[in-house]
Amino acid sequence: MSILHDKRILLGISGSIAAYKTPNIARLLVKAGATVQVIMTDSAKGFVTPLTLSTLTNREVLSSFTQDDNDNAVWNNHVALGLWADVMLVAPASANTLAKMATAAADNLLLATYLSAKCPVFFAPAMDLDMHKHPANKKNIEQLIANGNMHIPATSGSLASGLEGEGRMEEPEQIVARMASYFESKSPLSGKKITITAGPTYEPIDPVRFIGNHSSGKMGYALANVAAKQGAEVTLISGPTAGNKAHPNVSLVSVTTAQQMLAACLDVYEKTDALIMTAAVADFKPAEKANQKIKKQEGVATIPLEPTTDILKTLGKKKQHQRLIGFALETQDALRYGQQKLAQKNLDGIVVNSLADAGAGFGHDTNKISFLQADKEAVHYPLKPKEDVAADVLNHLKNMFDER
Repeated sequence: MSILHDKRILLGISGSIAAYKTPNIARLLVKAGATVQVIMTDSAKGFVTPLTLSTLTNREVLSSFTQDDNDNAVWNNHVALGLWADVMLVAPASANTLAKMATAAADNLLLATYLSAKCPVFFAPAMDLDMHKHPANKKNIEQLIANGNMHIPATSGSLASGLEGEGRMEEPEQIVARMASYFESKSPLSGKKITITAGPTYEPIDPVRFIGNHSSGKMGYALANVAAKQGAEVTLISGPTAGNKAHPNVSLVSVTTAQQMLAACLDVYEKTDALIMTAAVADFKPAEKANQKIKKQEGVATIPLEPTTDILKTLGKKKQHQRLIGFALETQDALRYGQQKLAQKNLDGIVVNSLADAGAGFGHDTNKISFLQADKEAVHYPLKPKEDVAADVLNHLKNMFDER
């Protein structure tokens, strides 16, 4: 999936013949998973219809400060629009619109929104050859660049006047690719391959019963989704869970038993930059699985148990370039046991939480953690939503990458 997935994009369209390309820009952005809000000037409507753009984006096209369909006009809040967007793209940017952007003129909704935008702004000029070369226009472009806007230069080609030369708006595919490259460069985990385990494992007793635990997988899914949003290439190895949804950029591998989870981890381990082990792996399994359902009898049947393979310890022994982070859910002496596991399993870090803390542990949408590393002071966090906890853990991982 594209890095543009879930991005909120303002597409500003000004009056230029190049506006005929904007439906394709909108289509490509929506196809990449972005939410696109179109703002167009009145003059732009002479080149492309709002109906076309609203159909492609599934959102109403905005062009004025108010909706005047009745006596109680609704304000199109340019300030809210500027805060909503992850990025703004003005394409095509006519000479008139460029001049107003450069001089902070705000006589239409597009320009007022541009001046209110807190997000990165791209602009793609489109005009005839001599207009594009005019010193005043060049000065406006230079001013916009100096103000921190990102210039998508016009290309050379056939122009509406019949002339050949520079002034043609860049093609939609290249504009969208340029925006994707920007987000990739700004994504803190871009280019990193991260494997995350989540949920419980189930160890079968017979065809209908198993040994398991109450893990919901919420923490692992939160980590996977946040890492994907930050540009990582994420593999999520999940035991049986219900109700969790993985980000479209996450590659989901479903497993049931501890042995299957270990095999899935080993399958990707060599090419993984980091593995974060949030899964609550069953510590024991029946020595033998019954082929048929065990019938209820007088007394309690004895089920001999044996330990499952310690996945973290196994991965710790095989660790070379990888960063390895474990999770430890305890009921008492959480920090002491966490420090022991950190050393015994050759981990780079361990996340410790306790069932004794209200709102932490299995099934909650929140968690309260401490992050431990060898030769560093423990970092303690208050109770937070699991997505915020995931961001904290990933910040520690980024620091590990930077320290290498």
